[in-house]
Amino acid sequence: MHRRILDLHRTAFVTGAASGLGRAFAEMLLDEGVRVWGTSRDVARLADLVVRHPSLFTPVVLDLADGAAAEAVFLQAAAGAGGAFDLVINNAGYGLFGDFALTDATVWLAQIDVLLTATLRLTHAAFRAMRARDRGCLVNISSLAAEFPLPFMTGYNVSKAGLSALSESLIFESRGTAVRVIDFRPGDYRTAFNDAMKSLSPPTDSPVSAAQASAWRVLEANLRAGPPASRAAADLRRALLRNRSAVVRSGSLFQARAAPLLARLSPAALVRAAQARYFGCR
Repeated sequence: MHRRILDLHRTAFVTGAASGLGRAFAEMLLDEGVRVWGTSRDVARLADLVVRHPSLFTPVVLDLADGAAAEAVFLQAAAGAGGAFDLVINNAGYGLFGDFALTDATVWLAQIDVLLTATLRLTHAAFRAMRARDRGCLVNISSLAAEFPLPFMTGYNVSKAGLSALSESLIFESRGTAVRVIDFRPGDYRTAFNDAMKSLSPPTDSPVSAAQASAWRVLEANLRAGPPASRAAADLRRALLRNRSAVVRSGSLFQARAAPLLARLSPAALVRAAQARYFGCR
């Protein structure tokens, strides 16, 4: 087994590198000696990485709200990396918490455009280049929400399930090649994800308001109690060093190991009932 990521990948493109899991992934790769192009909508948030790794880190302004522009930025960065990246990690995104019926559909569609459609564009550009060279690794940061949908986060659930389906499709299409695809599914991590998440509160007299408030309290508690982002980076590092396509679940022992196992062994109705009880949405 390779002992360093640099033995496999010399260049990497990481979206959403300013904070949270994306920052942990970028720092892990930089510590391995990999040249990293990291993105943020505000590159001032990446300034410390430039200072600490002046010869390895390149900040990139990228906003997934404009998919075509984001793809153009990616292709320009790839040209600067010698024509293509060895490793691409699609991580950027955001949370949106609210009742599906009481929230205008355009809000959910905008989130799906960012988390899924724009990410698909970057995935297509990266995967096409990797296939042409017959080498490289594509990592799509999905979520355990693809398996266990989170209450009142419809757009996020749809996007992450779609992203996992995309990765599974590409795992199949890359069979027999030297291209690797990793569907990385993190659970709750102790990051600022919930602080940045937009919460759309229903009217106080709405029948869903109590359930929504309960679910929000549980989500916040889980995030506060979650492991640090460095654990996700360590899990991804191990997956990269295995040098094979895979689905990788990451997080606490219960979320990443026990819950998926129990779900596979239990009827779907029982799993749904357990989730509703867990979030206080009975």
